[in-house]
Amino acid sequence: MQDESAFIKELLDAKTQNKAFEALLATYQKSLYNHIRNIVLNHDDADDVLQNTFVKVFRSLKDFKGESKLFSWIYRIATNEAITFLNAKAKRNGMTNADFQEKKIENLQADSYFEGDEIQLKLQKAIALLPEKQQLVFKMRYFEELKYEELSDILGTSVGALKASYHHAVKKIEEYMIKN
Repeated sequence: MQDESAFIKELLDAKTQNKAFEALLATYQKSLYNHIRNIVLNHDDADDVLQNTFVKVFRSLKDFKGESKLFSWIYRIATNEAITFLNAKAKRNGMTNADFQEKKIENLQADSYFEGDEIQLKLQKAIALLPEKQQLVFKMRYFEELKYEELSDILGTSVGALKASYHHAVKKIEEYMIKN
């Protein structure tokens, strides 16, 4: 992608906006889908959240201040949209977030888009038992291979705190995998 500030100007200019937004979609759609899918676990839900994310990005571009990279800003929106989606869905179903996550894991085996084996399913169960922040950090670091500096920009947390969260998450997952 070209110079980020020039690209943002194209996104904001009515004459170049459509073409620039198509480039934005082409650049981020697949990685954002994977990111969101790691959080919400379900293909259809991930598609809905992805669509909501791009609508929010489009509507909020004029407010982007450039204090972080565009990538980080968009991922922050996607992360918040995914968490908001899960919280709303859990509430609609009259469940706690933890109970809702457990139900999502149970439904994962029936999801035709889930390509994992028993070990992957066991890993997802272990991840679901983690506190929300540790889940996010683990998934973004382990599955998406994001650097701590990128995580820091996206989640608004210090690199040291993220390293500690990841370390604790890994230990808890290891314990779960051994005991189960």
